Amino acid sequence: MRKAQSEAAFSDRRDFLRSAATGLALASLPTLGVAQGAAQARKFKLAYAPHFGMFRQHAGQGLAAELEFMAAEGFTALEDNGLKDRSVADQELIGATLARLNMRMGVFVAHTISWNEPHLANGDASIRDAFVQQVRESIDVAKRVNARWMTVVPGHVDRRLDMNYQTANVVEALKQAAAVLEPHGLVIVIEPLNTLRDHPGQFLTRIPQAYQICRAVGSLSCKILFDIYHQQITEGNLIPNMNAAWDEIAYIQVGDNPGRREPGTGEINFRNVFRHINSKGYQGVVGMEHGNSRPGREGERAVIDAYVTADSW
Repeated sequence: MRKAQSEAAFSDRRDFLRSAATGLALASLPTLGVAQGAAQARKFKLAYAPHFGMFRQHAGQGLAAELEFMAAEGFTALEDNGLKDRSVADQELIGATLARLNMRMGVFVAHTISWNEPHLANGDASIRDAFVQQVRESIDVAKRVNARWMTVVPGHVDRRLDMNYQTANVVEALKQAAAVLEPHGLVIVIEPLNTLRDHPGQFLTRIPQAYQICRAVGSLSCKILFDIYHQQITEGNLIPNMNAAWDEIAYIQVGDNPGRREPGTGEINFRNVFRHINSKGYQGVVGMEHGNSRPGREGERAVIDAYVTADSW
């Protein structure tokens, strides 16, 4: 029953956003032609999601202009980690434009991440309460853009506390946050991060660890964000790890290694990985959480070409 109510709520929000977007489209006829062109663009097999700034040299200034360009190139989703820090007006503009272009919203970051000090792992009730409140505040943000997923990173380890106690503390914090989101059909996606290159000292690093935590939380509102870049560095074995944790994976991000750039610039065989994800029946978003390997318009076109290549099988 809860799942049916959540799906109905998503449908209502989508219809509302599309209705609101109709007025915006009629008031912006010059951009409508670009939106119509998107219907004739290439069709990727997966819902790859660029982020703002990735194609700015081609798209020009403005959030709507960037979304128009993404849609015209065949992308059907957006990822915006910093969405929560944008103004309400910008959030509403993004939501209306996504609806008009028939694009989906990927993840945004739900809370303030602790990179250097223990956070959810240390069991401090005041820290946990503040985290749950930040998740609660993310609900309205998600509704403005018809988002379903929000990223959570448990933060730094507590070096003075046994890892088993830390795990129990993280599970408790996520249980409370998931309970806040369940009535709205929204989902926390917890992201393991690599500690060898980018984020030394983080508590959550491996897919089996994230799987254990999600199973302990036991909620449809707490799942795994599988970031292929991070996991290639930490543990490799990408496809078998995906298979083992598949029931708890709700979101995927990509970036090649080394360098965290577009597919084809590093060691990962993205064509095989994407083909496997598609074969699993994945219907979610694939976030393009990486930089461009080259600057300017040439670099932007190289990113698009990289996804065309990786998506061809």
